[in-house]
Amino acid sequence: MARVTSAASSPLGSGMRAFVRVWLLGALLPVYLLTTFVGTFARVDGESMDPTLATGDLLLLLKYPRWLRAWGLPTPYPRRGDLIIFKAPADSPYAFETVWGIEHRPYNVKRVLALPGDSVAIRDGILIVNGRALAESYASEGFIGDQNTQKLPPGKLWVMGDNRRIGASLDSRAYGLVDLKDVAGPANFRLWPRLGLVGH
Repeated sequence: MARVTSAASSPLGSGMRAFVRVWLLGALLPVYLLTTFVGTFARVDGESMDPTLATGDLLLLLKYPRWLRAWGLPTPYPRRGDLIIFKAPADSPYAFETVWGIEHRPYNVKRVLALPGDSVAIRDGILIVNGRALAESYASEGFIGDQNTQKLPPGKLWVMGDNRRIGASLDSRAYGLVDLKDVAGPANFRLWPRLGLVGH
């Protein structure tokens, strides 16, 4: 009499279960959880953060501060001076780029200069935050046009690139305030080519 066995009881079926258990749950799931909730790497592409960062620099992007804030847990994130990885506001003409025929919102790296509740203005080429000129030893020589004072609402950030040469950085001067929901997290530590802190 012929018998039929299920795939689950065959050597192939048990091998597939072992593969799923060991590789998908044992290896890929922890990697996914780490890169989603803890941190990952970010590579710099462009000159907007010169002289602090250069194309090819590898940064450690910390994602856990964003999740702590989203879950209502205490965290000092974000801080003025942090370098953050974020997406430009979706309603900005600078938010999207097309690569190989596919339109997407790329991530950017800039410096946080004003936080929710702060007032920010640019007068005579000087950035004024909460009525005081901001000392910016990290910024390159260059020109920044004047902008009227604005008060940042909750959940919004004012960001700028360290490269202040005309046209070198698209930032809050061009596309406005950045929503905290569009921020992946701070990236204040460079891993390569020169190991060390780059924020603040």
